[in-house]
Amino acid sequence: MSSIQITPVANPADARRNIGAVVTNLDVNNLSDDDWKTIHDGLYTHSVLVLKNQAHATPKAQFELTQRFDPSCSGYGHGKTLDAKRSILHPDLKTIPHQPQVQVIGNGFVKDFEGLKDITLKHPHHKTFHKTAIPEAEDLDFTRFYRWHIDAALYDLQPPRVTSLMAVQVPKGRTQRLRYDDGTGDELQVPLGTTAFVSGYTMYDILSESDKEFARTTRVEYAAHPYIWMSSAKSRSSGLGLESDGLELPASELPPVDESKILKLPMCWKNPVTGELAFQVHPSAVRKLHLKDGSVIDDLKEVRDIIYRLQRPGIAPDLVYCHDWVEGDLVLFNNQGTIHSVVGAFAPDEVRIFRQCNLASSAPPEGPDNPSQEAWTQPLRTYEPTKRPQAAEQAWMKPMRAY
Repeated sequence: MSSIQITPVANPADARRNIGAVVTNLDVNNLSDDDWKTIHDGLYTHSVLVLKNQAHATPKAQFELTQRFDPSCSGYGHGKTLDAKRSILHPDLKTIPHQPQVQVIGNGFVKDFEGLKDITLKHPHHKTFHKTAIPEAEDLDFTRFYRWHIDAALYDLQPPRVTSLMAVQVPKGRTQRLRYDDGTGDELQVPLGTTAFVSGYTMYDILSESDKEFARTTRVEYAAHPYIWMSSAKSRSSGLGLESDGLELPASELPPVDESKILKLPMCWKNPVTGELAFQVHPSAVRKLHLKDGSVIDDLKEVRDIIYRLQRPGIAPDLVYCHDWVEGDLVLFNNQGTIHSVVGAFAPDEVRIFRQCNLASSAPPEGPDNPSQEAWTQPLRTYEPTKRPQAAEQAWMKPMRAY
């Protein structure tokens, strides 16, 4: 019997969120089978687990724990796409030489770490990715969600089941005010350099019944080489998807595309323990929507507006868990049931070192029990808005409500 203790994170009285738990009394370097079962079921119950006091955990142990959720996998979740110099992910990660499935992320100059010498880590800043930015004079006091996302290549490789993040060195001492800057007035007080998480299960649960039906019966097609394709595009101020300014790279400027490697995934992914459905879409990488009647929405702005309307309620301030990092925290999150975002702006001398691991899955995420597979196998046709039934329009193209 495992001696591990799992305690849900404390939530403010007015918060609607139901995500996150703290795990104590364990050693990641020496897990028993009972310990593993407790962690496995705990993760799929709470979506985010904070394993405390794991500073001694090796990169190998981190990899092995992450791999245990999908034992047949061994390759990093983005494969070799990080080698593409034009990828928006390229500047943010360094690979540990002796454990290539584990990446180093953070901020500032690091002399020597896990075989890496004289590296400069760069914490992603919203001004490099958003269409608008917080003024320079306010930059250290205010921040935004950088990019809400799933950890996934979304071309050729299937989305990882789990991501692990180890806090090695963490700057402390101040907080920032996070602004959505989307006209709602939504704000959050957040710890410096927090990682923000929201539950895909809650995101699905708060949808209207008609939107739930749409989500259960729609498949999402992602762009080929998405992180190169979007490299010139700019994000909404909330970090939830891209503005539609026609800045995506044309096919002629992408690496060669193999049509068989383009991912078309369910919009809802099923929890393997609880059976719950998560609304699980990477909003920046989405390209088309395949509807249950066999039609396809391929107008990029329309696709993005639909996804934004469905996802934006799920990132409301009282649904966001912002983890306050402490050195030695090893966080596991269900990458097939949450979306998350980097947050914060560091001064150059604020050094932060994290280790990240996720592995491309051995199989696509499981969708709903009755996903109308027969409709998805029909020949696809170009979507024509003028021929869309009015009832469908009323069900999921209604004006965006206030949050």
